[in-house]
Amino acid sequence: MATTNDLKNGMVLVLDKQLWSVVEFQHVKPGKGPAFVRTKLKNVMSGKGVDKTFNAGVKVETATVDRRDMQFSYLDTDMYVFMDTSDWEQTSVTEEIVGGAKDFMLEGQDVVVAFHEGQALFVELPASVVLTISFTEPGLQGDRSSGGTKPATLETGREIQVPLFLNEGDKVKVDTRSGDYLERVK
Repeated sequence: MATTNDLKNGMVLVLDKQLWSVVEFQHVKPGKGPAFVRTKLKNVMSGKGVDKTFNAGVKVETATVDRRDMQFSYLDTDMYVFMDTSDWEQTSVTEEIVGGAKDFMLEGQDVVVAFHEGQALFVELPASVVLTISFTEPGLQGDRSSGGTKPATLETGREIQVPLFLNEGDKVKVDTRSGDYLERVK
């Protein structure tokens, strides 16, 4: 059990016998009336998001979540196989649990897999990853001051917008939370 004052991003709560991850929270002290905590929660299993408001200091039940450092090994039909880096034990995870992380994962990628009572809940990636552009149209000659972008397909199959000067084979750093291009990597 914890109070609403202890909430942090990424904390997993048990509400109505379901697991909810705290995406965002804000403590609010209005000029009149009691303080409260406004949160955005995401259902760990379904991915559904909701806004919920708690009175300040109210006790909420927290789930015991075991976060393990793992490495993505390979894709076996529709199951993603991860290896625990501490004991080399392999764990298979469904595509639904991996979610959008699959767009940024290559074999050998280090990730964090969260478990609750032995069941995988979700996969966390680092804030950014370096990927190679597998396809993009050639850059245009001429005016580069406009800051234009073009679509590019990454080696994982994900399509993002990149600056005009990038070509196939270039390595780029991509934000895994938003999917945005960050910079070219040499």
